[in-house]
Amino acid sequence: MAEKSLTPLFNLNDHKREPKFTNGFYQKDIISVTQFSHDDLEYIFSRTDEMLEMSRQWGTCGLLKDYTLACVFYEPSTRTSSSFIAAMERLGGKVIPITEGIQYSSVSKGETLIDTIFTLEQYCDVIVLRHPDIGSSALAAKYAHVPIINAGDGAGEHPTQALLDLYTIKRELGKVDGLKVAMVGDLRYGRTVHSLTKLLSQYDVSLRFVSPDTLRLPLDLMNNLIDNGINVRETNKVADVIQNADVLYVTRIQKERFNDLAQYEEVKNFFEITPELMEEAKEKMIVMHPLPRVGEIHYKVDRDPRAAYFRQVQNGMYIRMALLASVLGQA
Repeated sequence: MAEKSLTPLFNLNDHKREPKFTNGFYQKDIISVTQFSHDDLEYIFSRTDEMLEMSRQWGTCGLLKDYTLACVFYEPSTRTSSSFIAAMERLGGKVIPITEGIQYSSVSKGETLIDTIFTLEQYCDVIVLRHPDIGSSALAAKYAHVPIINAGDGAGEHPTQALLDLYTIKRELGKVDGLKVAMVGDLRYGRTVHSLTKLLSQYDVSLRFVSPDTLRLPLDLMNNLIDNGINVRETNKVADVIQNADVLYVTRIQKERFNDLAQYEEVKNFFEITPELMEEAKEKMIVMHPLPRVGEIHYKVDRDPRAAYFRQVQNGMYIRMALLASVLGQA
């Protein structure tokens, strides 16, 4: 990562607690999935398993009781912000939640992102940041004196979502290598797709991309997959992939990413996963979705045991517990 700037005169984080573990993640920023090697993924998934079991047996613990998280969201969020808050609180830590009405903060007065970070780091040990601009988390990390965790930077990346997605695939199907993964929907702007695709390129998988022509996967990502020897295909029909898919990863068409709403109207109802369509799918497969959904999965599909998206949501809390504990040197 980029070097941090000069240390300020006063910083409440000058007297750090000694880490219990030196795991390679201590005090590291989590900005991109490209930071994670195969071994890193296995380490985080092992810690995630522990967090899951701890939560089921005891509910909470005091692992991070001396730590504070600032949760800073410039864009709307339900699952990501809530799961980070729940993760920190289940580990006994405290939270400064700036997740709603950021327009009422000093941002509305013209405060820059960097000054917001400089301010909040005086109160906390780690900052989770969602921002509409690609590269915003990397910029914040360049100047911050506490770890920055990227919770989504525009159409760029969403690394913690990709980690929980990959963890869900492995937990649900028992493996990643050898799977056929079909990604459906907004592949151009979908940061969850971008990040998960990069992680999957570390495995022996086949990828199928289903989207309208205007929302195809960015060419640089496609070329990177091809260069890595990944078997890839593109189509605009879910029916072309449903029979062979082990994972059907569905995303919504993101209205907020369109400058021309007429273009959105043309593609907003491009597909829907229905019970009838699921009759064509394998008996052992899963349907995933980063949520929220806006019509692309019929509610009747929720009753299908292959619908994994709400189990996926729960896994997000466990992944974020593992990341927070690891970044703060307590796991």
